[in-house]
Amino acid sequence: MGYLTAARSDDNLIKRGDGESARIGAGSPEKEGIVSIITISRGTFSGGKALAECLAEHLGYQCISREVVLDAAAEYGVAPESLLDAVAKPPSFWQRLSGERIAYLNYFRSALCERARKGNLVYHGYAGHLLLAGVRHVVRVRVIANMEYRIAAAMQQLNVGRSEAIGYIKKVDRERERWTRFLYDVDWHDPSLYDIVLNLEHTSLPTACNVIVGLVESADFQPTAASVKALEDLALSCRVWAALNRDPRTATAEVKVAADDGVVTVTGTARVEEAIEAIPLVAGEVEGVKDVTNKVAVGSFFMR
Repeated sequence: MGYLTAARSDDNLIKRGDGESARIGAGSPEKEGIVSIITISRGTFSGGKALAECLAEHLGYQCISREVVLDAAAEYGVAPESLLDAVAKPPSFWQRLSGERIAYLNYFRSALCERARKGNLVYHGYAGHLLLAGVRHVVRVRVIANMEYRIAAAMQQLNVGRSEAIGYIKKVDRERERWTRFLYDVDWHDPSLYDIVLNLEHTSLPTACNVIVGLVESADFQPTAASVKALEDLALSCRVWAALNRDPRTATAEVKVAADDGVVTVTGTARVEEAIEAIPLVAGEVEGVKDVTNKVAVGSFFMR
């Protein structure tokens, strides 16, 4: 099976792209019934986890990271360790993604979407800013710190020496950079991927927390009908893809799935006509699907 791609348009980085006016309200989004989402991208031991916990406590939100792995494992019946390897470890330079690994990545994205649909969420795990691309009421935060700050944190938390701490940080950073480049063809460090970049070496945790709360409560990041629809469409496309991957009639097809207000379009290739014929049947059984457009053709093309 192919996997769902994520990309954020340049227009969305500058201004609202949904053509709607945001709701303006005072006070906490939770009190106003607003379903805000915060994603935090960080290098290991940069302080991102502490910031996520601070935000969650202040706003009364869920704070999650590896919980998404457990959600996906429970929903799709796979080992949590296998899922974690799939989302955290890049393939070798010459290795192509196996069908199983692609499936695990999409299961992970589906589980994250289901969490995001409930709103009031702080996520500080793998690639949230890319997995939820196109959803305008997601606040995308990047946390950085210099190497000395990170080394000190690693030595304290891992109870290791300086050289071991440096080696660990460089290894994790290298894997994340390679994986992001491989899957999304973007530079993990590119500031244009985020709504705000904070250096916790120079900014205290309470100050950083207050800055992000200000963004969450601003008009720019309130949900609109268009942004909620974008999230619902993304979640539905993930559920359909998972259904196609799990059904033995369609599991070998390599497809991409897009959804638009319940209308699902499936593109890609399958080796046999029987798989193509089964796609509308399997996809049509997924809750929320109103109609299926099947553009899958016979072939053996591998879709990245």
